[in-house]
Amino acid sequence: MPCTAQQKPLEEPLADTALLTLVQKQTFRYFWNFAHPVSGMARERSNVAYNYGNEVVTTGGTGFGIMATIVAAERGWIKRDTAAKHLLKMVNFLLKSDSYHGVFPHWLNGETGKTIPFSRKDDGADLVETSYLFQGLLCARQYFTANNPVETELRNRINWMWNDIEWNWFTKGGEEVLYWHWSPNNGWAMNFPVRGFNECLIMYVLAASGERYPVSSSVYHRGWAQSNFFNNGKTFYGYKLPLGFDYGGPLFFSQYSFLGLDPHGLKDRYADYWEQNTNHSLINYTYCKENPKKFKGYGENCWGLTASDTYNGYDAHSPTNDHGTISPTAALSAIVYTPEQSLKAIKHFYYDLGDKTWGEYGFVDAFNETQNWYAKSYLAIDQGPIIVMIENYRTGLLWKLFMSCPEIRNGLQKLGFESPYLKPTK
Repeated sequence: MPCTAQQKPLEEPLADTALLTLVQKQTFRYFWNFAHPVSGMARERSNVAYNYGNEVVTTGGTGFGIMATIVAAERGWIKRDTAAKHLLKMVNFLLKSDSYHGVFPHWLNGETGKTIPFSRKDDGADLVETSYLFQGLLCARQYFTANNPVETELRNRINWMWNDIEWNWFTKGGEEVLYWHWSPNNGWAMNFPVRGFNECLIMYVLAASGERYPVSSSVYHRGWAQSNFFNNGKTFYGYKLPLGFDYGGPLFFSQYSFLGLDPHGLKDRYADYWEQNTNHSLINYTYCKENPKKFKGYGENCWGLTASDTYNGYDAHSPTNDHGTISPTAALSAIVYTPEQSLKAIKHFYYDLGDKTWGEYGFVDAFNETQNWYAKSYLAIDQGPIIVMIENYRTGLLWKLFMSCPEIRNGLQKLGFESPYLKPTK
């Protein structure tokens, strides 16, 4: 059952709520109409590139797509039973797919479930991508609570996979840090200990929340929170940035982990994450508005620097790595932090740029007006947060689902977090 939406931009202005619904619904087509026909998982991208074919599905992008499917069911674009059956098909495929100590690779073959190497030695487990997947699967478990065979089986099978993840394996024999990759062919050769602050916070929260193979709180405090780019505390454009790189880095840092983690009132000994993410977004916005490099098109209605396709490949754009490429997902997915600025950007991309940036699956991945370049591509990891964060802005749906997980609440408390979802400890 295809999900239909407005293909061409409308000329008559819509009410804000109608425009947000249109953007969400059109973008959802990526995960529904373009889903892999065998696995149901999200394809890595809409165009064949980097010499891999049509079978490549992405673990993390699928997690975002699962969250988008919940939105579609809640809003009635697809029937709840149809959504549940689709997700059950996906989960059954994953149960038979390659995994390593319970952890999936970055890419799978969507027909066979076999690993497609991300690079020569990255041919095994990817703990970060798997964390994005389970951020979505846990939301699905919390949403599909009906006492019927499909939803019961969906919950049970998500729990099987969730409980099989050996988070502690990825401490590489007991080190106080998590490692991103492990491969049966190459072991720990990728050698990537994950230290913050970046997009990987969700991985540490999930690892602390595991019930069979959890990691200790010291892995978070002595691993994640120990790097020369963790604490910041400096001010940029009048906004204090508690954590991370100067100017905040690409905007996906404040988006991917917080599709499920509700940053409202979320604090630990290092930061208030609402302040962190809001100021990160405002720094990015103000930089584009001031446009120190004088790129064409930048301004208060046209902003947003994050990782995306660009005119000469793929790059992680930020105020310290700016080449004139705007990624619509950046401003759109920041709507929970910067609603006024994000709505202006949505209207500019939709009404003013029109067919240049709007297509079959919503807004294209990126554009660069200085180079007169507009992407034809869409990427799962960029389309998914648009749907999810607009929904979190409107109703908080995914935040409520994820934060309702008892394991997540336990994990957050174990790491010393405060949140309105947590009962105060005596």
